[in-house]
Amino acid sequence: MDREKDSLAIDDLKFDDAGLIPAVVQQYDTLEVLMVAYMNRESVAKTLQTGRTWFWSRSRQEYWMKGESSGHVQAVKNVLYDCDADCLLVLVDQTGVACHTGKRTCFYRSFELPGEPTPPRSSDIGEVLCELYAVLEQRKRDMPEGSYTAKLLLGHEDKLLKKIGEEATEVVMAAKDGDVGQLRYEIGDLVYHLMVVMVRAGLTLEDVAAELAERRRA
Repeated sequence: MDREKDSLAIDDLKFDDAGLIPAVVQQYDTLEVLMVAYMNRESVAKTLQTGRTWFWSRSRQEYWMKGESSGHVQAVKNVLYDCDADCLLVLVDQTGVACHTGKRTCFYRSFELPGEPTPPRSSDIGEVLCELYAVLEQRKRDMPEGSYTAKLLLGHEDKLLKKIGEEATEVVMAAKDGDVGQLRYEIGDLVYHLMVVMVRAGLTLEDVAAELAERRRA
């Protein structure tokens, strides 16, 4: 009986009749499933060589690197294959969001099962901030008419910075009054406007996280 190979070569993978293999992309530390796409031999090789995820577009018939235009790149941590070698699991560190809709993951919808309550919206601060940042970036790209965010991004910078000062003052006043509900509301306003400044300046959540990490070590 032949011993099973501990490690396969790319040509040992089982590609379908179109020369493709499905790749499930997962956040390496939280194990959150981000997306599913297809690779062929060349895109598997490019993924392993570059440390970034490369896929084959079945609709456009071309290679594409995740985040090449949006900046939401995926740093590859590991690439695993299943027991039949016909599916890949790609562990990555996702920058920004994975879904083209602006959601963190492509799997943000679910079926309603009989007798099961609708799951509550996430209150995880990291997920909420990532989703908000993605929406702000989308407003910056599309500049939809009538959007308050688009108006802030297009308007004079001084007006936006003045708004930051006003929101910070309202946070101070709510804190002084001891009104926790109002304080929560005003902090939300301030965080939102601070993130508009970030998007306008091209500063990412990862940049701020790195800054805070440095301070934590200080």
